[in-house]
Amino acid sequence: MENHQMRVAAIQSMAGFGRCSMAVILPVISAMGVQVCPVPTAVLSTHTGGLGDVVLRDMTDYLAPSLEHYKQLDIGFDCIYSGFLGSVEQVDRCLEFFRAYPGALTVADPVMGDHGKPYRTCGPELRGRMGELVAQADIITPNVTEAAFLLGSEYPRAPITAEKAKGMLARLGELGPERVVITSVSLADGSMANLGYDRSRAAYWRVNYSHVPAAYPGTGDIFASVLVGGLLTGDSLPIAMDRATKFTEITVKTTYGFGTDTRFGVMFEKSLHWLRGDNVLTGYSPL
Repeated sequence: MENHQMRVAAIQSMAGFGRCSMAVILPVISAMGVQVCPVPTAVLSTHTGGLGDVVLRDMTDYLAPSLEHYKQLDIGFDCIYSGFLGSVEQVDRCLEFFRAYPGALTVADPVMGDHGKPYRTCGPELRGRMGELVAQADIITPNVTEAAFLLGSEYPRAPITAEKAKGMLARLGELGPERVVITSVSLADGSMANLGYDRSRAAYWRVNYSHVPAAYPGTGDIFASVLVGGLLTGDSLPIAMDRATKFTEITVKTTYGFGTDTRFGVMFEKSLHWLRGDNVLTGYSPL
């Protein structure tokens, strides 16, 4: 009997330089023993964070035909994982992927903004439609800014209490997803943490991490990718969060120690072996 190979359709952008989106998703999830099938929403020369005039090719017209081809070939996917979307039409294409594979784990990383501001590629209409994708996803992984956009609430510019964080997680769960993870949350107790919520168990989780005074592109993609790989290979939600937090922290601290240009992303390549190790993960705790 043939062993089953876990397979993910990654509906994401591909930036050639800068270590973000598909450029980190492919190696990270692959290192965890899961096959990644790229479904590019856009191809860019670099990410859009301060590297000059980006060359961008929109791939909207590629998405529907690629899905039809996969269906003709009877290719199955264990997970549909969406990220950067460049238009409202791409939201529709993602929803078609979700519907085509009803047994797959559906993961939406609602890439819309950071630090309280939307990305220039994500206008009001696209932000509004992102809620439709979130409603059909099993898991969502917004940062604090994106969580506020989804909830229609003010971005919290000061650290928040654990109770307020739990309220945000619960309200996001009410939008549809069974599990919610909010990344990079500044808590009132002085800690930085990634927070999770399992609606079916009414369980709230936190994984603290050490903050470094630098910001790198692609860390959210790395976190979400390890989370996906962990869940597909048998992790519970808190263990997958712990694994994703630890690996992201390793890559950030490694890069910070070398002092490289932050625009170039994190130096994850030499740390991929950590994902293949038998790591004991006990850093999670109830929120």
